[in-house]
Amino acid sequence: MTEQELHDWLRLSATPGLGNTAIRRLLTRFGLPAEVLAQTRAELESCITPAQAQALHTPSPELLALQTATWTWLSTAPAPLQRHVLTLGDADYPPSLLETADPPVLLYITGHSRWFGAQGLAWPRKALAMVGSRNPTPQGVQNARAFAQTLVRQGITVISGMALGIDAAAHAGALEAATGQQPATIAVIGTGIDRVYPRANHPLAGQIAEQGWIVSEYHLGTPPLAQNFPKRNRLIAGLASGTLVVEAATASGSLVTARLASEQGREVFAIPGSIHAPQSKGCHALIRQGAKLVESVEDILEELTALGMATTPTPTPTESKPKDARGAAAISASTEDQGLLQALGFDPVDLDSLCSRTGIDIASLQIQLLELELKGQVARLPGGLFQRLAAG
Repeated sequence: MTEQELHDWLRLSATPGLGNTAIRRLLTRFGLPAEVLAQTRAELESCITPAQAQALHTPSPELLALQTATWTWLSTAPAPLQRHVLTLGDADYPPSLLETADPPVLLYITGHSRWFGAQGLAWPRKALAMVGSRNPTPQGVQNARAFAQTLVRQGITVISGMALGIDAAAHAGALEAATGQQPATIAVIGTGIDRVYPRANHPLAGQIAEQGWIVSEYHLGTPPLAQNFPKRNRLIAGLASGTLVVEAATASGSLVTARLASEQGREVFAIPGSIHAPQSKGCHALIRQGAKLVESVEDILEELTALGMATTPTPTPTESKPKDARGAAAISASTEDQGLLQALGFDPVDLDSLCSRTGIDIASLQIQLLELELKGQVARLPGGLFQRLAAG
């Protein structure tokens, strides 16, 4: 793309009041942006409103600044990273998004140069979206990491939104299993690609750019606006063959992603949880609505294979694949620990209830729970609750 071509696309896409639908109408009617911009206002008004035609004919100073900043951003990628702006007319534009109802006019992409070859960008044919609560349980975080690791080892790219909680855990698990043979994970963000939100994920963003891609439809400098995050969820769902919801409350944005995936004809999966955990209510609702209940990665792989997405295992020599939703081999425990773990179950529980179940005094219980916490088998939750993390 030349600098002038970029300027034309930005002028079209960044004009206030001109949305994706109106832009697609203009492109269909007149051709490339240069041809659109050459039309008179009267000709433009055959496709868009008079106010939109007026705005398109009078570019603002902010638009000129955006054009300069974007060209500079493209030209100054630090090695070994590369930066790209894809348009609806590019051969590299992801075909799965073209099948959706509202494909973005522009996509900004950052990633390692190994993913940008002479043949252009090779979008992963096997990809699964993983989404969930920003305030997950410790078990939810462990599940997200373990599922993502196993999926990547099966040759499946993990797509998420780089939010706190389940998103971050999914990206982290994918990165831990990265082989360099394909993008391990893709982060679809709700800000300009030159921003990292939340700031706590800045190191994670750097690792994703090294082992995968960061993607945004928003122009440089776009801040974290609340209305942009539900909108970007259609891209998370659209880039993947299915969406796995790990944990979600009933009002979670993850349910928006699942709904969009279903509307796009993609598979929806959900991991069940405790009937007492608010973070499980959304998953249970999805399962009642027809989402596939998932207890292990194999449940997902079976469905993807049935859809013609045969997986290609790439096990690492030093790590074994998690076998179930708890995602790790059980740590050996003493008979005493085994009894306490059985009494804990997998629901959050308080000390008084544990004392009643086990007959162990509070002081001794606290010591045993601390030991199990240090072993990674028990997590301490807010409100004085404890939760078992792995089968003992």
